Amino acid sequence: MLSNKPEGSSKQKVHPGRSKNIELVDMLSVRVGNPAAAVKSYTVSNPQTVIDCDILIVGGGIGGVAATLQTAQSGLKVCLVEETDWLGGQMTAQGVSALDENYLIETSGSTLKYQQFRSKIRKHYLSKYQPTKEAAAKQFLNPGNCWVSYISFEPKVAVSVIDDLLEPLTRNGSLSVYKRSKPIQVKAAGGRITAVVTVNLESGTTTEFRPKVCLDATELGDLLPLSKMNYRSGSESQLDTQEPHAPLTGDRQNVQDFTYPFAIEYRPGENHTIEKPALYDQFKDSGILSFFGFKMFEPATRQEKDGGTSELLPFWTYRRLLDASNWVNPPYDYDLAMINWMGNDLRGENIIDQPVKAIAERLALGKALSLAFLYWLQTEAPRDEGGNGYPEIRLRPEVMGTSDGLSKYPYIRESRRIKAIHCIVEQEIATATTVGARATSYSDAVGIGFYPIDIHGKEEKPGAAQATRPFQIPLGALMATTPTNLIAACKNIGTTHITNGAYRLHPVEWAIGEAAGALSALTIQLGVKPSKILKDRRLLRRLQHELVSKGSPVYWYDDVAVSHPAFPAIQFLAVSGFMTGRDSDLHFRPDDPLTRQEAAEILSSCLNLGSAEPGPYLPGDVEASNPIAICILQCVKRKLLSVDEQSHFRPNAPLAWNDLKDAVRTGKFAELPDCPLETNISRSEFAQWLYESQLAQL
Repeated sequence: MLSNKPEGSSKQKVHPGRSKNIELVDMLSVRVGNPAAAVKSYTVSNPQTVIDCDILIVGGGIGGVAATLQTAQSGLKVCLVEETDWLGGQMTAQGVSALDENYLIETSGSTLKYQQFRSKIRKHYLSKYQPTKEAAAKQFLNPGNCWVSYISFEPKVAVSVIDDLLEPLTRNGSLSVYKRSKPIQVKAAGGRITAVVTVNLESGTTTEFRPKVCLDATELGDLLPLSKMNYRSGSESQLDTQEPHAPLTGDRQNVQDFTYPFAIEYRPGENHTIEKPALYDQFKDSGILSFFGFKMFEPATRQEKDGGTSELLPFWTYRRLLDASNWVNPPYDYDLAMINWMGNDLRGENIIDQPVKAIAERLALGKALSLAFLYWLQTEAPRDEGGNGYPEIRLRPEVMGTSDGLSKYPYIRESRRIKAIHCIVEQEIATATTVGARATSYSDAVGIGFYPIDIHGKEEKPGAAQATRPFQIPLGALMATTPTNLIAACKNIGTTHITNGAYRLHPVEWAIGEAAGALSALTIQLGVKPSKILKDRRLLRRLQHELVSKGSPVYWYDDVAVSHPAFPAIQFLAVSGFMTGRDSDLHFRPDDPLTRQEAAEILSSCLNLGSAEPGPYLPGDVEASNPIAICILQCVKRKLLSVDEQSHFRPNAPLAWNDLKDAVRTGKFAELPDCPLETNISRSEFAQWLYESQLAQL
């Protein structure tokens, strides 16, 4: 298990110095009845400790953990700073351990490390508790069998898995972890961050980190105002983003709702009703305490405003963390459900860039709402069989690791966001404004995601919450122009208020973290600014190669899992523009044969042969109307692919290894494999051969 104490610090010095007073909100100290107790004052002198490191990751949430795993394996010295006492962010301290994912999450829709993390969660339950035959037979066990996610679990299990993943890195000295530490100052010079000062929220001691590269993976983008950089917050004006559903006038206070989740059991025949919360009547009168048409344990039908109906699944199984029927000896005697619902979303109480007293009061109000919703469930929620209230519901505080039973940290949906080199806008990802199977394609893609634009809060224009196509994460969204060595590593990347609603989810934030980690490591290894990698095509491809070679997808396919032997090749060639997918679907068709005309198109693109008039020199069996005719001509003229005795190219014939001998002789492509050259080549085999050729140019 990881300690709250620093391990393996690279360089430490002790400094006496001047002092000053600061006030901070300690999120773990927020209490409903006494919000002021969470406002802590520190007398801070010059930092007692100075630590030099290669990479400083501020924030130990999902993005921070993913970035740490990616960077610490590079042999560099990494320091990870986290405000709470649990690593994992959304899935642990924030209580949302029923993950918001896409339907391809188990195969091609997430990174290898994310899948490995999820596998360790499953292994924990399968090894510690005896599964039923039905549960053991499932390829991918969902401990909670919830309907919002493909996997759900207790937050503390994820904490343990994360600590185990990082333990070898702390043991070998490449990683030092500092929990309960919050940034209070950023020092900068020459357009770059030179130091970040943190305070330990328990001891009051300060530490100055001096990194070469700094990653902001905090839940609210804490380093952005401290570094005095420009950033976005709340909703933008349509005049700025051109987004169809953005308001004409932006509103920095319109930030998505935050929530304090909690965990409960349903214990028939028992009464576990809590004392009536002080603000209960106020919340009840507002109308927010509701099932919104759902039923507790049964499906329901809801009449919609457009005259149609919606079939609704049970409230209880929405984010159920543990289904007791999965085990012969279950972790709990009864099901365990996590409540993160519209009924306990606190709306209109922004905590970004507010006075510390207001922040503490609004957080306490959020806690009060969750307790009010619990009381409503126990006393007034409509029962499926008639009547009101489910006193059988029991709060389980130990699940969230808190005395009040609420999550340690509020579930944060929207952060400050950097003003990035590339800001992702609605038009690039929404189904209504894109065509084909995928969203807008980015040549600088460093990750993927897929989730609707999910807005919890005020929609200034109806329809902002909408469907998207499978999208990518562009590298330009992770970096601002200044400070040059600051990289965004979670939901603080260059999105708008609207597109943040699709990029803020668990697997997307993990992918952002991996990309930020790989970028930071490469910049140090090469001794260049992050922006140099974005601008230099060869360096960009090197970064993308680094990502795909470690199982991080950067392009959407539904039939090439991250475990596929040709995954790196197929991904790299797709993002390079040489073997991209069709507009009609997400298929690569790895086992299909590659035709000769497809090979001509790809080879022509790889060598950037340009265009030419088909003219009378086309092979006899190639029509001038063939969209690949120019590519075929270029390949034949340059003796990359040959024609037969009748001057026929045979465009639709399968490509054989023997057909590539002429291309190999040019010295621009890899040698052919040791196999019968008459063998036809599959699309994945061709991708692997071409990938070797492309890597030689990096």
